[in-house]
Amino acid sequence: MDRRRILVIAGSDSSGGAGLEVDQRVIAVHKCYAMTTTTALTAQNTLGVGGIHHTPPEFVKQQIDACIEDIGVDIVKTGMLASAETIDVVADALERHGRPVSVIDPVMVATSGSQLLPQTAVRHLRLRLLPITTILTPNIPEAKLLVQDADDTHNEAMPIRGVEDIIDLAQRVQALGPDYVLVKGGHNSLTSELKTANSEAERKTVVNVLCSKDQTTVFQMRYQPSRNTHGTGCSLASAIASNLALGHVMVDAVERACRYVDIGIRTAPDLGQGSGPINHFHAVEVTEYAESSLQREDWTGRLKKS
Repeated sequence: MDRRRILVIAGSDSSGGAGLEVDQRVIAVHKCYAMTTTTALTAQNTLGVGGIHHTPPEFVKQQIDACIEDIGVDIVKTGMLASAETIDVVADALERHGRPVSVIDPVMVATSGSQLLPQTAVRHLRLRLLPITTILTPNIPEAKLLVQDADDTHNEAMPIRGVEDIIDLAQRVQALGPDYVLVKGGHNSLTSELKTANSEAERKTVVNVLCSKDQTTVFQMRYQPSRNTHGTGCSLASAIASNLALGHVMVDAVERACRYVDIGIRTAPDLGQGSGPINHFHAVEVTEYAESSLQREDWTGRLKKS
């Protein structure tokens, strides 16, 4: 079976709800092959992050080179990069290894609204990574942060009044260098008329906006109230990477990934006391492997000891 090679460069989530643990899960479900480069270890759970231990940038470089120089790579997917030094190492590696197709999840702003990357690292991301990125997948706060870093004249608030403002934001970020930008609208749910919802009762729709130099596509999903959204950004980016590795064109890869995550939220297992993980296995066909393997002619049975 042909297995496409995806290198994930990201942080580890000790609770298994996001980061490398989720990336590998999503890639495996899509029948692709995952390699990893660990940029940070985190002590976290569904209630929050308790601590972060950063991987030295030189060791990040060693991990990347070890994977690519032996196994090779078809797609690179990044998540938490954490520092300007690590961003530079990743950008240098992508250049050194021939600029493979890349899915960059910037991981700059937490769901709580707190900024995860220092401003100097945001600038390195914009100047070093964006010009060599195939698709960037920021949420709305991250997209705003990139635009503001590039142009200080932009109003800091940059209000989102409806889908047109999300489209405008995506186009502004795409102009910074990536081939494609997917702005995720989960932070700003909309009414049925695609205007910003002002109350829970008005929340009807969520949109993700895919923008390239020549085309803009809006993916519209029904809003679903749920506490189980931990790791959705990681899951979406890895699903996009997997679908690209499987040969789908960008717009189809993104649509398939959006559907995958949407169903994952709807069927989430409800784990933990806070923001729980989504269901990554809803598309898996369960086979009775153990039973069928026991019936193989080359299976000789158990060894008994007296």
